[in-house]
Amino acid sequence: MSSTNEVEDAVAQLWQEYAGAPFPAGLAGAERAGIDLVLLDADIAGCVSSRQNNGGFLDAGRRRILDARIADLERVLPLLGGADGAPYWQRLYRLARLVADAGE
Repeated sequence: MSSTNEVEDAVAQLWQEYAGAPFPAGLAGAERAGIDLVLLDADIAGCVSSRQNNGGFLDAGRRRILDARIADLERVLPLLGGADGAPYWQRLYRLARLVADAGE
């Protein structure tokens, strides 16, 4: 993706898909690599939501949170099994990376 519009369109599409998808069943309170999956999901969603509601701007504090949570998600993704809703987490990762990369 090269243009700002393409990135924004991709973020909007993934955000819409994310918003319409239920959190994977059975993962409330679950941890992988010592990372609480509900909090991981909520922190990333909060950063993306803030950006989307703020005209594409992500403040420095939320940027630090997003970067840290992307690193956590990178540790978690290889540990997710079939029952963990891997497509949900892969979509969240793509969304988080797009938002982070767009801010650079």
